[in-house]
Amino acid sequence: MFSIQFPLRIGSTHSHHKEHHSCHSKTGSQKRNRKIIMAATINDTTNQEYDRSKEVRQFDDSKIGVKGLIDSGITSIPKFFIHSAETLSDLKPKRSSRLPDSESNLIPTIDISGLEDSNRRSAVVDKVGRACREFGFFQVVNHGVPLEVLDRTIGAIKGFHELPTEEKMRWYRREMGTGVSFLSNVDLFHSKAASWRDTLQMTLGPNLPELEEIPGVCRDELVDWNQYAKQLGEVLMELLCEGLGLNAGKLKDLTFLDARTMAAHYYPYCPQPDLTVGIMSHTDPGVLTVLLQDQIGGLQVKHGEDWVDVKPVPGAIVINVGDILQILSNNEYKSNEHRVLANGCQEPRISIAIFFNPLKRDNLFGPFPELISPEKPAVYREFVYTDYIKRFFTKELDGKSLTNYYKL
Repeated sequence: MFSIQFPLRIGSTHSHHKEHHSCHSKTGSQKRNRKIIMAATINDTTNQEYDRSKEVRQFDDSKIGVKGLIDSGITSIPKFFIHSAETLSDLKPKRSSRLPDSESNLIPTIDISGLEDSNRRSAVVDKVGRACREFGFFQVVNHGVPLEVLDRTIGAIKGFHELPTEEKMRWYRREMGTGVSFLSNVDLFHSKAASWRDTLQMTLGPNLPELEEIPGVCRDELVDWNQYAKQLGEVLMELLCEGLGLNAGKLKDLTFLDARTMAAHYYPYCPQPDLTVGIMSHTDPGVLTVLLQDQIGGLQVKHGEDWVDVKPVPGAIVINVGDILQILSNNEYKSNEHRVLANGCQEPRISIAIFFNPLKRDNLFGPFPELISPEKPAVYREFVYTDYIKRFFTKELDGKSLTNYYKL
């Protein structure tokens, strides 16, 4: 049995874990300002009952996150991170259904420049609509966000997660009362097994947190990224509406541009990536997600019975449909299951998701009346968004979409 011994001694040194194969050409000098010592013991007494809830509570109380576990020098992952055989078997592609290389990069990459030209815009709307119907995912290039902004934002989030642990502890909390929180696994106490990642969460709209609450190492970059992401979100919402034959401003009018939340994930090296995941298969809340990812890779989307890689494209931003848009579109657009594999690379993986939610949360939401007809009746009942989001955050992240709960 794997047992984590607490409390931790902060500020000591420890030899780093053994080098494993690198998945990335950039090894880089990994800065370790101050090391953390975590005494980890393996007890071979199999008849001793494993107290998962105690171990999870100890881990959360330590406030060190997954990055802290790695910094402590562990070479095997704690038991509560190990997933079921069923989950783990699904991580390996089935030989019979494995896609040929020519089809492995199926997620469309769409150039969204030149939208002022009506013919060009019509072609882009068609591509976006097709991607949302078939995959629920696409990548955009020539999106108007300077590449240096993307690079600075990723670098700033990496910088936060690689701060000395005792500095990051200031933000470690599960409540978002201040608008900012650092934590490991939003569903830690609801899930059957934890995932190998840490997250910096931040409320972006309608108002940013007080500036002093935003970590200084990433403050300016996140304030800038919020503005660019909001502008991009408005453009995308127009394209999504037009793809359904609706007025371009319909989603904006329903306040979906105004309530935005960021989840900036850090996936450190995992010594046993075949035993855990980065994020379990799930669908996203809200209407759409704007995701910035680095070049490490690991994001996968369900397509039929296969899992398809969302391969990093330099300068691209990943877009996906959320549960609420699937419902509003009356099942025209798909909120697709996706997951992230545990990172077996020495270089950490960084991804920054912004979720677009309604500001008016007590309004009723259901399929748009314009998309309901005798030939295609409403697939979902109306509901209040607060009910949906409460259900989302009181269950584990799993592949069972909440959209099924509201089906008629």
